[in-house]
Amino acid sequence: QVQLVESGGGLVQAGGSLRLSCAASENISRFNVMGWYRQAPGKQRELVALINRGGSTHYADSVKGRFTISRDNGKNTVSLEMDSLKPEDTAVYYCYAEVIQYYWGQGTQVTVSS
Repeated sequence: QVQLVESGGGLVQAGGSLRLSCAASENISRFNVMGWYRQAPGKQRELVALINRGGSTHYADSVKGRFTISRDNGKNTVSLEMDSLKPEDTAVYYCYAEVIQYYWGQGTQVTVSS
């Protein structure tokens, strides 16, 4: 059973930055895909960013140019650098991993004040 633990959430003013990290309990070099999703109150969970084993990335249109996803296989972590944050980025952010089956972290709250 893969365990994913997120960290780095918090409260930030609009225009600010935050860096989320997700630590995996296993060697992530074998994970096909890792990424981040988010869920705002009253809304469905949505994709934010993905990175595959080869390092290719995919971003939601709403975060392109502002967010950057990266993975460190040596540290078994995937990170999300979030810049130019907007109030509409407020959500619980979940780490995601795909290796044979899907795994989710417990989530970390990001709140952006206007």
